[in-house]
Amino acid sequence: MRTHLLPAFLLLLALTLVTGIAYPLAVTGIAQLAFPHRADGSLVRRGDVVVGSELVGQTFTDPRWFWGRPSATSPSTNGAASSGSNLGPTNPALSDAVEARVAALRAADPGNREAIPVDLVTASGSGLDPEISPAAARFQVGRVARTRGVPRERVLDLVDRHVEGRSFGILGEPRVNVLRLNLALETMR
Repeated sequence: MRTHLLPAFLLLLALTLVTGIAYPLAVTGIAQLAFPHRADGSLVRRGDVVVGSELVGQTFTDPRWFWGRPSATSPSTNGAASSGSNLGPTNPALSDAVEARVAALRAADPGNREAIPVDLVTASGSGLDPEISPAAARFQVGRVARTRGVPRERVLDLVDRHVEGRSFGILGEPRVNVLRLNLALETMR
């Protein structure tokens, strides 16, 4: 039995050192050298203060700001509690949640009779999406412009300048990072 346990233990020790220590340190080191901003969590700073991450959605509820996708971990976007709702399309709880979100959007902007983009009323798989579709951002332009006392065209131009195209020109859909858009909105005069 000793002849079998010793090699097994040594192999366990060697694999633990290689896959549990050496490999993670090497990958972390390469990431820090090649992509330091992303490796550190894509943090967004205002001076020395971290205001969020480009990768995790923040909750904005004031009508003066653009709102992101709802979170399945409501009421906030808690990265530690990331999860989808797991509600299927025939689940009454999903219908109730969507109806409540539609009502909240209509109450915040009663004059807006445009069709509400689906990403403003449904949570993503992770519940932490930092981005919305350009249509979802444009849907909110009237409310944001009115509550800030800014011409609608200026806010629409700001949205259009923050639309990011498909990755590598083919992957994903055009999108708007809500945190970046709101930070630009904050500095708009």
